[in-house]
Amino acid sequence: MSKAAAILFPFVIAAPAVAHDATPTAAQPHGWTYPFSCCSGMDCREIRDQGVLEGPRGYVIKLTGELITPRDTRIKNSPDGQFHQCTVAGEPTGRTICLFVPPRSF
Repeated sequence: MSKAAAILFPFVIAAPAVAHDATPTAAQPHGWTYPFSCCSGMDCREIRDQGVLEGPRGYVIKLTGELITPRDTRIKNSPDGQFHQCTVAGEPTGRTICLFVPPRSF
């Protein structure tokens, strides 16, 4: 390992992992931070209400057909009243890590 790499290596390891923020909305004018358990800095985004179908069996992500049942631990309360989805590698068609939902009937 070069001397420069040996000096920088401890700083790279010690850098804290940070989740990223949701876009500000009327309900949360300063935005809010996605929890690190859901997001590695690129995995989350707001999705339109039309992108999620809510029914008695749970939430269906229309783009993928994925069903997330009401008692699934991936369901989180949305601080801004909008749907937000965190997916593997941030891909819109990726498996859901967390789904933030506005207050509903469940």
